[in-house]
Amino acid sequence: MWLPWPYALVTAVMLAGAAWLVRPRGRIWTEARPFATEVALILVLYSLWRIAGQLSVLQTDGAEARGRSIWNLERALHLPSELSIQHALLPHPLIIQAANVYYAVVHVPALIAMLIWLFVRHRDRYPAVRNTLALLTGACLLIQLVPVMPPRLMSSLGFVDTGHLYGQSVYTALGRGASDQLSAMPSLHVGWALLVGLVVVVASTSRWRWLVLAHPVLTVTVVVVTANHWWMDGIVAAAILGASYAVDRVVRQRLTAWRPAPARTASAPVDVSIGG
Repeated sequence: MWLPWPYALVTAVMLAGAAWLVRPRGRIWTEARPFATEVALILVLYSLWRIAGQLSVLQTDGAEARGRSIWNLERALHLPSELSIQHALLPHPLIIQAANVYYAVVHVPALIAMLIWLFVRHRDRYPAVRNTLALLTGACLLIQLVPVMPPRLMSSLGFVDTGHLYGQSVYTALGRGASDQLSAMPSLHVGWALLVGLVVVVASTSRWRWLVLAHPVLTVTVVVVTANHWWMDGIVAAAILGASYAVDRVVRQRLTAWRPAPARTASAPVDVSIGG
């Protein structure tokens, strides 16, 4: 069970308060203060994600029609059929159960691990990634306020809810569980996984860094196999990720250009005294 959003929000407020109101001295506090601030921000984003999931279920009208429209659009674009992929793997229970676990467990810890690693090892790159994450998450949450039915709830098309099939679902009744069932478009699972993969590949110098790309590949596969998302959910999330990065880059460049140049150091004083 994920941390309930009220506890996450209270923890964020406490961390932010400790970081900015308490004034102890020492090297440890100097290092801990920015870390506490960043953890507070991430907890706020997490809380917003959970809150948005609950809000979207308040308006369920049109969710099924939107899901069917996405299905029809994908057929018009000749995208691979999620239904065919799922049915090809349904005869393999271990694969399906592993996919259910990966969907439920991995995406948030993977993001947190990447942020901690980046903050500790590549602090200069952290602000841009944090800003991109905030923009990506915020934009996705706004769109998710419009409910869209995921494939797993559309049994009329032949999809199977693999989570419920094996008793591994993060969802219970409609609108309850780790996150809302109708916040399918866009997929934060895919958006966050892509961000993790790209950041590690760009920031790390290890020859093994390319292995992290298995995470977004597995995530895309898992959300399709478990019928939790449409292809278009991931495609839209990827587009928002690119736009978020571009927006942050442009804003940071503009702020740098507008920042006043540092004052020049005064030159050696000139003797202007009058004397014989």
